[in-house]
Amino acid sequence: MENPKKIYKDLNTYYRSLFGCRVQKITIDAGFSCPNRDGKLSKSGCIYCNSKGSGTGFFEKGFSISQQLHRGQKMLSKRYKAKKFIAYFQSFSNTYAPVDQLKQVYDEALSVKDVVGISIGTRPDCVDSSILNLLQNYSKDFLVSIEYGLQSAHNKTLSLINRGHNFECFTKAILATKNRGIKTCVHIILGLPDENRRLMLETAKIIADLGIDGIKIHLLYIIKGTKLEKLYTSGSYTCLKQEDYIQIVCDFLELLPENMIIHRLTGDPHPEELVAPLWSMRKNETLALIQKTMKERNSWQGKFAAGKISLGSKT
Repeated sequence: MENPKKIYKDLNTYYRSLFGCRVQKITIDAGFSCPNRDGKLSKSGCIYCNSKGSGTGFFEKGFSISQQLHRGQKMLSKRYKAKKFIAYFQSFSNTYAPVDQLKQVYDEALSVKDVVGISIGTRPDCVDSSILNLLQNYSKDFLVSIEYGLQSAHNKTLSLINRGHNFECFTKAILATKNRGIKTCVHIILGLPDENRRLMLETAKIIADLGIDGIKIHLLYIIKGTKLEKLYTSGSYTCLKQEDYIQIVCDFLELLPENMIIHRLTGDPHPEELVAPLWSMRKNETLALIQKTMKERNSWQGKFAAGKISLGSKT
């Protein structure tokens, strides 16, 4: 019998269900730093992160928050016919500042016409009650989401990648964020050093039980100027092959709750920064192969989630 369900609960469909139109996230660079960069924890950062921290560089170029949003609105309304927008504070840790400064930045974003919410990318060790109170207040009128970088549920891995916090710090942040009207999203990376398929899927099982609203699944790719690049060039690290990544993503989806929103299934490396794997540039191909593989399995998100079907001898 064929599966009548959608393969996974995607972000665009979720946004459309809330706002009745196409909604797009606009990436914002607000000039924030990171405790794993400025010396509070270390100055070297995570082994896969370079000096840009996934940023656009617009802050250094002098673009204000509202200017970045207007630019993004113009581009995305033309490309996707988007009518509403989420201001996505992506670069580095976007709660890593005094709460008065955060309020000024978030207020500016939410004052822009047709911005219906904010999504805050940050670390679990960069939130406190005053910041959460601020975001809770916004959630009365806007869609507010915190995207917590975790990457792995295994403390050995977190130490190896120089993450600067442990899994317990993450769970503490999730618990502190709950019941405030704030949506939560976790970032996970597949293919981290010394992690095999079993360990990656253990992360899926663990986070599936935490009541998190959404997830971003990333491929670990190597960018120039990182410690990971040195490991790769020395032969100490090998990237996942595309076919292996696809199979693991499908396994991962099967273990997640059916109501968890899938924000992303792979990353978007900058071509000028990418060292390897080169297949990571073929995003649309990878997404299509994930869909194809799930259909071939007659599978869907949550098929083997806890309390449903035993994993048995699945390998």
